[in-house]
Amino acid sequence: MFLMATSAVGPGFITQTSTFTVALGAAFAFAILVSILVDIAVQLNVWRVIGVTGRRAQELGNLVLPGVGWFLAALIFLGGMVFNIGNTAGAGLGLNAMLGVDAKIGGVVSAVIAIAVFLIKRAGAALDRIVVVLGALMILLTGYVAVVSQPPVGLAIRNAVIPDQIDFLVITTLIGGTIGGYITYAGAHRMLDSGVVGPANVRQITQSSVLGIIVTGVIRVLLFLAILGVVAGGAELASQNQAAEAFQIAAGEVGLRLFGIILWAASITSVIGAAYTSISFITSSATAPRRRNIYTCVFIAVSAVIYLLVGQAPTTLLIAAGAVNGLILPVGFAVILWVAWRRRDLLAGYVYPKWLLVVGVLAWLLTLFLGYQSLSGLAKLWA
Repeated sequence: MFLMATSAVGPGFITQTSTFTVALGAAFAFAILVSILVDIAVQLNVWRVIGVTGRRAQELGNLVLPGVGWFLAALIFLGGMVFNIGNTAGAGLGLNAMLGVDAKIGGVVSAVIAIAVFLIKRAGAALDRIVVVLGALMILLTGYVAVVSQPPVGLAIRNAVIPDQIDFLVITTLIGGTIGGYITYAGAHRMLDSGVVGPANVRQITQSSVLGIIVTGVIRVLLFLAILGVVAGGAELASQNQAAEAFQIAAGEVGLRLFGIILWAASITSVIGAAYTSISFITSSATAPRRRNIYTCVFIAVSAVIYLLVGQAPTTLLIAAGAVNGLILPVGFAVILWVAWRRRDLLAGYVYPKWLLVVGVLAWLLTLFLGYQSLSGLAKLWA
């Protein structure tokens, strides 16, 4: 649950939230609410199918249509690598804001910490504990700044139901940023590795999938309120890092340091989540945990080396990886829905709820639009 949530909350998540809050004000609350509902519809289906079948997404893909699983794995691995360079950069910037250390040194130190998580003897248990602690830390610190900034909560609540304006592009961007790419499968694949599989565990699988999105939503709402309080107070956020500026205005020097902690926690958990999930797509359930952990460490190390060489994830690569993410969701989700609808032989006798399938299909149609938006961005890049 927390692996999925903290994988979603990365540097891009923070940038998106601050940018859209400044642009839409209290009306951004509606976009957050709608995106959370769509995210739940997608994750309910993804977690349930993967959990009941006991198979990873790429394994299901190859069973539905040979080669689809490996195509999906290639997209996630390449996209995960590019975004992990950005996550490493975010971790470096977080340590810089928190302690004043050089961003590149901070990125390397963060990568070493992430690698250490996978090298210790009980890596799985350590992974679970670390993402829970850092997730809780982000909620507490962001909540503190949200209280200090004194946002107009009543106005935000009203706009969540009756918005002053609706921006569908913002809504689709939030959905892609929360459950796009590797994030869709981060928690579900960790669930398989922890042994929570089969029809007997449907209730636990369902609760975890919904709570993962709710945790992500809570962090998004608190971050939104923290920045909204500053904006509603009349401050103009003109710097490139609007979130950091808002935290500093709300709570002074302490606020800036708290932002550094939040950015670092968000970034390093995304480094861990991206690496773990990307490697889970190029290995199988039969792969020895020790070997899989070594592959994960190499993945993190390569991301860190590239970051050291270029200083950040190149903009062109980020745009391309974003387009790849736009393809992952409709392709991978189509596999999930096909298994739920037509491959009862893989569901171990479980009768899939029709209402959940209908909700899933409606959400899938929206992911097609997301994919189209991503491909149009890729077309511009190619031109």
